[in-house]
Amino acid sequence: MGLGGCIILIAAGAILTFATDWDMEGVNLDLVGIILMIVGLIGVTTFSSIARRRRVVVPPTTPVIDEEGHHRRHDGYSDGYGA
Repeated sequence: MGLGGCIILIAAGAILTFATDWDMEGVNLDLVGIILMIVGLIGVTTFSSIARRRRVVVPPTTPVIDEEGHHRRHDGYSDGYGA
């Protein structure tokens, strides 16, 4: 689940908790909304910690130039293994 899904869970939970007056028999919508908000917050923190680890910058490496084998053919015959 991405960051957008987590934000949608938080918004849906807040709507169920704070903006509705529905009474359903056997279901506490306030509790469902709080659970959705908690799951969304856990998702946001997990997503942000994973995204922070992905942003590690690796310095560029020095290119290795093979001057000797630059124009060598690799068709199986010119390297001594072909028939």
